[in-house]
Amino acid sequence: MKKLSYIAAAFLFTGMLSAQQIDLNAMPKPGATPTINIAKPKTFTLPNGLQVMVVENNKLPRVSANLSMDRPPIYEGEKAGVNSLMADQIGKGTKTISKDDFNKKVDYLGASVRFSSNGAFANSLSKYFPQVLNLMADAIINPNFNAKEIQDDKERALEGLKADEKNAQSIANRVNNALIYGKNTARGEFETEESIKKITLEDVQNNYKKYYAPDHAYLVIVGDVKFNEVKTLITKAFSGWKKSNTKFAAVTPVSNVAATEINVVDVPAAVQSIVNVGNVNTLKMTDANYFPAVIANYILGGGAEARLFMNLREKNGFTYGAYSDMSTNKYMPEFSANASVRNEVTDKAVKEFLTEINGISKGKPEELANAKAKMKGNFIMSLEKPETIARFALNQKVNNLPADFYSNYLKSIDQVTEADVTKAVNATIFPKQSRIFVAGKAADIADGLEKLGYPVKYYDKNANLSSKPSAKQLDANVTVSSIADKYIAAVGGKDNLAKFNTLSSDATAKIQGMELAFKNIKGKGGKFFMDVSMAGNSMQKIAFDGSKGYMVAQGQKMDLPADMATKFAKKSEIFPELNFGKSADYKLSGIEKVNGEDVYVVKDNDTTYYYSVKTGLKVGEIQKQKMGAQEMEIPTYFSDYKDVNGVKLPYTIKQTMMGQEIEMKINSYSVNQAKDEDFK
Repeated sequence: MKKLSYIAAAFLFTGMLSAQQIDLNAMPKPGATPTINIAKPKTFTLPNGLQVMVVENNKLPRVSANLSMDRPPIYEGEKAGVNSLMADQIGKGTKTISKDDFNKKVDYLGASVRFSSNGAFANSLSKYFPQVLNLMADAIINPNFNAKEIQDDKERALEGLKADEKNAQSIANRVNNALIYGKNTARGEFETEESIKKITLEDVQNNYKKYYAPDHAYLVIVGDVKFNEVKTLITKAFSGWKKSNTKFAAVTPVSNVAATEINVVDVPAAVQSIVNVGNVNTLKMTDANYFPAVIANYILGGGAEARLFMNLREKNGFTYGAYSDMSTNKYMPEFSANASVRNEVTDKAVKEFLTEINGISKGKPEELANAKAKMKGNFIMSLEKPETIARFALNQKVNNLPADFYSNYLKSIDQVTEADVTKAVNATIFPKQSRIFVAGKAADIADGLEKLGYPVKYYDKNANLSSKPSAKQLDANVTVSSIADKYIAAVGGKDNLAKFNTLSSDATAKIQGMELAFKNIKGKGGKFFMDVSMAGNSMQKIAFDGSKGYMVAQGQKMDLPADMATKFAKKSEIFPELNFGKSADYKLSGIEKVNGEDVYVVKDNDTTYYYSVKTGLKVGEIQKQKMGAQEMEIPTYFSDYKDVNGVKLPYTIKQTMMGQEIEMKINSYSVNQAKDEDFK
């Protein structure tokens, strides 16, 4: 009977659609803008200056506490990094509880507690919140700064700096900020090996006393609490936190470049260029231009429907994504547009960025309507999250917003006109005074950028002005064949390499705390097999038996694409260098630096090979791969060569894919042990 009822209802619904002649392809018309009622926080201030806001929300039995410091950036000078080290220490035990016991208690309560140089955050079930709040307060008020822990953190920081030396994005963030704000200012300085090494226990303690204090802090509580009860809890937990009475210096004034210029920092190992086009401005959330400026940014680079994304990705295929941001941070307001693009299209991408930025003042009615609808929808959905209310409460205090700013948010969006957007663009986005910043392989991108017609300046990784990197001259005797011969001699000689019919390896790597196992087999004739697994479960497989193959990902099996099969078949030797003298595909490109070492560069149609000028060993290679309409380059670096059956092979292999670096440690190699069925 129930099934018949469903069928009847379906026929009834179909009849109604037919009768009303509804166009199913037409977009539904938006209704009237709803009225938004946002809970207003109850507030109080402790004698030590801590300002507390409480928003009662009893929908779920959870509570969050968000502590935030309202202070300008701190200039650390020759000890840049001390603030970060101080933050790393908070939460690692207190004067009353050890680090291990602290973490065990947090885990036992099913809570989340985090600390940063600018505050702290805690979240838990409401029945455990009093205990969690006390743990959070104890960590904040009674940090157990420890010389050994600080030394351990310093060593981790130094390791991080070493890793960042090859990371184009990290270098870009550091140098771009230094150029915008000045590297000897609070907003532009960055950590160095020297500055980290100078930091002492006393520096960390003094930094805490001056800057991690209640008299410039806000604590926002949101969730299943009663105001009077939580006020008593907070007063008891935080009253012992001593104010610092620190007077902060005003931020150093900054201005835009007089005329648009291109700043390039050379990252020789980069396979993509980091492009950022931006300027500083004075936009505040209280300005009349705020909503029009945010809408203009949304149209330009706010998502997958925005102009930058549609141009640079969808139309031209230069990147996986291009976006822009209109920051209203009270200490660092700025506009920026950015993307990571392939080296060979860097100049074209910059040109398209400027085309879209120059054209953003000329809007289209449908773009404005769409941006308004999307922003209103995002705002309404965000109200479902309690942390949104906490952010609103904090913003209202920190930015001196009117009491009705968020309750009128949707109306403020509705009122924006095309003329308002144009006016806001002219006040916040300055195409003729933009700094075009590019971090990438200067040898590949410099000439193209210089043809765009803007002044081009070159900087090193420490933001020092430098000269344009020049290509090193090759000795006339160096050829593709001589490089191959030097490599073959360095690893063991042609006779020993010829004995390898198959080569198998087992390796492991850790990614975000998870251990992966890699099994690779290569055979003559282009035969190839790879299996990536975790905890014994295969995650990805590729197999090629010399004529055909397949790939498996997430349990789905498919035939190997024809272009990939052709590529495998062409790599007929286990050691491609044995083919260098036999094919015209391999060409000598020049000398470059990779990981600080001079290398010869040899290229074929889809791979770039790097060979040490000094030792002859292969230090890396970059393979081009297509993913749909997008092309990506995957760099791999080799080190720690050891003898295997008379041939030196690398035992450490580092690969970067989609910004994630994977370091594989080879556990074992085996020679001539694989069989034909292993490639099927």
